[in-house]
Amino acid sequence: MSSSPLPMAPAGSITLVQGIEVGHFTDTRRPTGCTAILAKAGAVGGVDVRGAAPGTRETDLLHPTNLVERVHGIMLAGGSAWGLDAASGAMRWLEEQGVGLDISVGRIPLVPAAVLFDVLVGDMRIRPDAHAGYAACQAASSAMPAQGNVGAGAGAAVGKIFGIQRAMKGGIGTASVTVDGVTVGAIIACNALGDVLHPDTAQVVAGARTSDGLGLIDTRRALLRGEPPQPLLAGTNTTIGVIATDATITKALASRLATVGHDGLARAINPVHTMSDGDTLFCLGTGAAGRSPGMMVLATMAAEAVAQATLQAVLHANRLQIDAGENHKALHLPSAADLQ
Repeated sequence: MSSSPLPMAPAGSITLVQGIEVGHFTDTRRPTGCTAILAKAGAVGGVDVRGAAPGTRETDLLHPTNLVERVHGIMLAGGSAWGLDAASGAMRWLEEQGVGLDISVGRIPLVPAAVLFDVLVGDMRIRPDAHAGYAACQAASSAMPAQGNVGAGAGAAVGKIFGIQRAMKGGIGTASVTVDGVTVGAIIACNALGDVLHPDTAQVVAGARTSDGLGLIDTRRALLRGEPPQPLLAGTNTTIGVIATDATITKALASRLATVGHDGLARAINPVHTMSDGDTLFCLGTGAAGRSPGMMVLATMAAEAVAQATLQAVLHANRLQIDAGENHKALHLPSAADLQ
């Protein structure tokens, strides 16, 4: 156990990107929830799915060769596949605001979504639904979003490769980078199978714990020295998030920024993109800055924002204690601060 406090990531937020609003819904009945990332004026969209067990909705329309150019929000949710229903609530709310693709007889809000698996944390019968997605949109604003045990990160855990009983609390975090008046931000809900590392030092910040629960085992080194992982059910993890920029970009460039954003995940999570993760990153380009510093700079900014937002997710997480119930087991997930 280290005696020095963990360094916090630089200040920033995806809501510093012009045209982006964020709102959370956190279910008080068990730790789960959803997070709406809204671009009510519309934003060029892209996506890159790297995990082998994703849960997604409306990702095909984001392919650069497909018709639709702009979307109106992204929904991130817990609840595994059931959580995809939260996007329906976001569509309903946006339609009420007059937001969506004009089809002459009305408007269709376009809200791609991705989910993470948090149903081992408490009663799995409680999960985000359309009501939750609607409430997240109602709460959306350009203010600094809450981080840690809220929204899509409420039931997140990290470091489950040796069993969830040795895992730690994950969460949701945000960060941003601004260069010459252009901002790239990210919001990441981290429910990773692997450990979370500090992207600047490679120090393990949160993840699988030693058998006594008092320290970090360092999953990468443990696997390389031959410690066997616990048998895993595919899709029981997943880190999902959104990159946004106010730079002027095309749909193809939005997809490329989603791709390079995964470099940030690889700097902050190990192992990442596993057969039991559904790691998915979206990208939104509002164009509100009216210019671009070029893709080399934007790509560097995107990877940095993702890495730092992933770190923020666990640094802001609080410990979670769930007592045994009729439909769930007892669970203790310490926070990163608890092990310092």
